[in-house]
Amino acid sequence: MSSTVVPELAPQTLTIAGPPPGGAASPGAGAAAGPSPRRTGFRPDIEGLRAVAVLAVLAFHASVPGLAGGFVGVDVFFVVSGYLITGLLVREAIGTGRIRLGEFFSRRARRLLPSAAVVLAAVALAGAWLTVPLRRTDLEYDVLAAALSAANWRFVAQQTDYLAAGREQSPLLHFWSLAVEEQFYLLWAPLLAVTVLLVARAVRRGRAVRTAVTAVTALLTLGSFALSLHWTHGSVSLAYLGTPSRAWQFGVGALLALLPWHRLRGPRPLRLLSGWAGAAAIGWCVLRYHAGTPYPGYAALVPTLGAAAVILAGTPDAGGADPVRGGLGVGRLLSGRAPRAVGRLSYNLYLWHWPVLVLAEARLGTLGWPARAGLTLAAALPAAAALRWIEQPLRRNRTIAELPRRGLSLGVAAVVVPVVLALVVGTGTLRLLGPAAPVDMLGLPPGSPDGTSLLARTAAPLRPGPAVPDPAQARKDFPPDGECEVAPAVTAGPACLFGPAGGPDRIVLLGDSHAGQWFSPMLAIAAERHWGLEELVKQGCPLAEIPVVNPQLGREYRECDTWRADSLARLRNGPKPRLIVIASLNRYTDDRQLLAEGWEKTLTPLRALGVPIVYIEDTPVPGEDVPACVSGHSADPAACEFDRARAHRPDPLAEAIAAGRMPGVRSVEVNSVLCPGAGRSCPAVLERILLYRDDAHLTNVAAVVLTPRLERLLAGAGLVPARSGPGADGWTTLLRDDFDGPAGSRPSAADWQYDLGTCYPGCPAAQWGTGEVETMTDSTANVRLDGKGALEIVPTLEGGRWSSGRIESRRADFTAPPGGVLRIEASIALPDVTGPAAAGYWPAFWTLGAGLREGFSGWPGTGELDVMESVNGRDSVFGTMHCGTLDGGPCQEPKGLGSGESACPDCRTGFHTYAVEVDRTAGAGQVRWYLDGREFHRVRADRMDAATWDRAVNQGQFLILNVAVGGNLPAALGGVPGAATEPGHPMRVQYVAVSTRGGARP
Repeated sequence: MSSTVVPELAPQTLTIAGPPPGGAASPGAGAAAGPSPRRTGFRPDIEGLRAVAVLAVLAFHASVPGLAGGFVGVDVFFVVSGYLITGLLVREAIGTGRIRLGEFFSRRARRLLPSAAVVLAAVALAGAWLTVPLRRTDLEYDVLAAALSAANWRFVAQQTDYLAAGREQSPLLHFWSLAVEEQFYLLWAPLLAVTVLLVARAVRRGRAVRTAVTAVTALLTLGSFALSLHWTHGSVSLAYLGTPSRAWQFGVGALLALLPWHRLRGPRPLRLLSGWAGAAAIGWCVLRYHAGTPYPGYAALVPTLGAAAVILAGTPDAGGADPVRGGLGVGRLLSGRAPRAVGRLSYNLYLWHWPVLVLAEARLGTLGWPARAGLTLAAALPAAAALRWIEQPLRRNRTIAELPRRGLSLGVAAVVVPVVLALVVGTGTLRLLGPAAPVDMLGLPPGSPDGTSLLARTAAPLRPGPAVPDPAQARKDFPPDGECEVAPAVTAGPACLFGPAGGPDRIVLLGDSHAGQWFSPMLAIAAERHWGLEELVKQGCPLAEIPVVNPQLGREYRECDTWRADSLARLRNGPKPRLIVIASLNRYTDDRQLLAEGWEKTLTPLRALGVPIVYIEDTPVPGEDVPACVSGHSADPAACEFDRARAHRPDPLAEAIAAGRMPGVRSVEVNSVLCPGAGRSCPAVLERILLYRDDAHLTNVAAVVLTPRLERLLAGAGLVPARSGPGADGWTTLLRDDFDGPAGSRPSAADWQYDLGTCYPGCPAAQWGTGEVETMTDSTANVRLDGKGALEIVPTLEGGRWSSGRIESRRADFTAPPGGVLRIEASIALPDVTGPAAAGYWPAFWTLGAGLREGFSGWPGTGELDVMESVNGRDSVFGTMHCGTLDGGPCQEPKGLGSGESACPDCRTGFHTYAVEVDRTAGAGQVRWYLDGREFHRVRADRMDAATWDRAVNQGQFLILNVAVGGNLPAALGGVPGAATEPGHPMRVQYVAVSTRGGARP
C-alpha cells in the first residue's frame, strides 16, 4: 500500500541547499589541491564542477520542472570542499611540519565572511520593509544564527518541531550549508594540526603525516556515514542539516586528497569512463530525485561518489600527464570558460539568490517557476558586484593578508555588523508587537451557545479594538495540556488524566493535534460535571488507520500505528468512559475509499466499548501563517481572509455519519460559526477573536470561546448531562462564589468573614502561629473584588508595617458524606512577583478543622488541608496535610505530610485550578491534591490510626484564603521580607467551590 505524505509540513522545506563556500577553486585562492605533492597547480575542472553544483541547486530553488533533485548540488560542494581544504592543509603539514591555524582561519575569514556579512545585513534591513512584524522577528533571529555559523541547528530545531509547522521559509535557510562547513573545519583543522604535531618528528614525515591523517579521516567518514543512515530513518531534518551526519561527505573529498591516486596505473579509457560516469550520476540524481526521496541516507552516496569520480578523473597519473587539458574527458568540458566563470561566482550567487526569491514572494505572493527563474538570474547582479568589489579585493589585499590577526579581525567585524543590525531591527519589532504574555482568560467575552455569532450578544455592542490574542500571543496560544500531546517520535503517551482519578466518569479526547485543540473546552465541560478528562493525542497522527509519511521523521510514520494501537488497548483494558470525543485533520489523503476503510478499522474497536462516540468535524485549514499575516494588517484583518474552498474540504466521515453508515457515532460542527455565510472566503479574525495560531490550528482563545456552543451541542445530543437542574451530574454544590461585584467592593458577607490582627481572639498563637509579620485587615486596600469576576488579596506596606488580608468561610461543616466525596477547589492566579521582590510572599488556600472555632485549640489534631501554598514567588506550589500530635506523630508534625514543591512555571501569570478531594467511598479513605486536574499528591488513611484520620478530615472544615508576609516557611526557603520586597502584588481568586457526591449528603 502506498504511503501518503502528511501535508502539514512539506518535506521540500528540508532540502534547501546552499553552497559550501570554502575551498575556492580559483587562482590565487590557495585552494588548489591534488594528491601528488609534485602537483600544486590550479584545477580548472573543479571550478567547472562547482558551476554544475550551483546551477543544479539554483534550478531546484527556482522550481524548474524536471529538476527536482537539484538539491544534490550541495553534496557535490561538500566533496569539493573536503578535497581542496584537506589537500591544502596536508601539503602545508608535509612541507613545514605543522599547520598554521591562525593563517588558515584568517584566509577563510577574509574569503567568506565579508560577502556573507553584506547579505546578512541586506536581509536584516530588507526584512524590515518587505516582511510583516511577526515574520520579521523570526528573520532577525535567523540573521543572528547565520552570522554565528549556527544556522543549521536553528533550522534543525524548527524543522523537528511539529508545533512550528506552517511558518514561512526563511530567506537565510540556505546558510545551513555554510554553517555545516564552518563547524566542520573549526574541528577538522585543529584535529589535523594535533595529528601532524604527534607525527612531525617521524623520519619519513610526508608518509607518516599522510598515513595518520588518512586513518583519522577514514574513521571519521565511516562513523559519520553510519550516523547519517541512522538519523535519516529517525529525523530527516537532523540528518539533512546536522553537521555530524554530513561530515562523511567532506571525508570522501579528503580521502581523494590523501590517498596516492597519482600512482595508480590503468588504461586511459577507464579514467575517461570514471569522469563521465560520475557526471552522469550527478545528472541522474538531479533528474530522478525529488522531495520524497529519503535523504541523505544511502541516496546521498550517488551524487557524493559521482563528484568524487569526476575529481578523480582529473587527477594526474603517475607519469604526470594532465587528463584535464586534452582528450575527451569530462574535465575538458568543465574547464571551459563559461563553467569556470559560473564557478567563480558560485559562492556569491548562492548567498544572494535565495534571499531574493523568498523576500520577493513575501512581497508579491507565490510565484510560478518562470518568475522564480528570472529572479534567480537577477540575483547574479549583486553576486557579481560582491565578487568584484568585496571578495576579490579583500582576498588579495596584501595589508590584510600580511598578518593573520588582520584577517581574523576582519572576520570578527563581519560577524558583529549583522548581529548588531539584527538586534536593532529585532528589538524595534518586538517593541512594536508588544510583550507576548499569556492571554488573560478572565477578560475574554463569553461565547455564544447558539445562533450564528461567535460571541454572546449583550446589550452593549462589541467595541472595536485589537485582535485577541494579539499575533505574538497567538503563536504561543497552545492548549494547556503540557506533554500530553505527544511528539512524532514517541510511541506511547503519558497517563494524561485531568480531574478525579480512577473512575469511569471521564471524557476521552482522542486523535491528532486537531483533537488536541479541543482540550480546553473538553476539560471545562468535564469539570462542570465533576468528570475527568483523559487525553490521548499524537501530533500528525491520523486517527483513521491509514499509512502516512511524517515530514519531521522523513519516513513512514510507524510510531503513529504503534501509538494508535496502544491508545485503543488502553481504552479496551481500562474503566469505561462516559464519552469518547474524536477529531482529526481531514486531509491526510484524497483517497476516499482508503480513508473510509481506515476509519472503519479504528471505529470498530471503539464502538465495541459500548460508549457514546462523537466526532468534531475538522475546522478550516487556512494554509498560511495567520498570526504573521494579522501582524502586518492589524488595522484591516480582513486582508488575511483565506479561500473557503481550499480551507474547508468535504468531510467524508461526517458525510458517512449523517448518512447513517457509522452506527454509534455522532458528529457536531462549529464551522458554520468559524466560516459564516456562503462567501468565497473565511475570516482569520472574527468578532475580534484571532482564530488561528498557525496555518491549521485554532488558538486556545478561540477554542475556549467555542466552549458554550460545544457544550450545548453535546448536551442537546444527550452525550453529556445538561446543566439544567442541580445535581444532574451527581454532585451537590455546598458553596460557590464567583466573586462577581463592583470593583473595590467586599466579598459576600453571607459566605465570608475576616480574620483581623495578628492572631485569633485571645491570641492562642501569636503571629498566627507561623511567625508572619503582617497585620490582617478588613480594608478594601487588602481584600476587594476587582469588578471583573475575581477576588484580590493584596499585601501592602505603609510606614514600615505590612498589612494584608485573610478571609474564612462562614460555614465550617464541609465534610465528605459517609461513602462519598468532598471536593474543595479554587481558580487562583498567584502574585505576579518573583526574585528578591517576592521575598516573604506566602499566598495560600487552605482549610482548618471546625474544632478550632471552639476556642481555637487542638491544632494539628483537628486537621488542616493546605490545598495550595507558594512562597517567595518561586515557580512551585505545595499541598500538605497536618494532623495528629504537635511533635512528630503519624503526620510528621510540624512539617506535615506534604507533596514537596510541585513545579508550576506559569502559576504567577495565569489562573490555575487547585483542588483537594476527601474520598470516603468504600475502600478509598484518602485525600487527593490536584493542579489543573492533574493529581500531584495523595495521603491515604492507612498512614495513621483511624481516630487520627477521622478527627482530621471527617469532623467538618472551614476554608481560608490569605496572603501572608514572612513566616517560618518562606524563611526556611531563604525568603525574609526586606527592603527589596515589593508590596501591592495581589493573589487573584476567580472562584471557590465546595461540592459533594455520593453517600448521605449534608
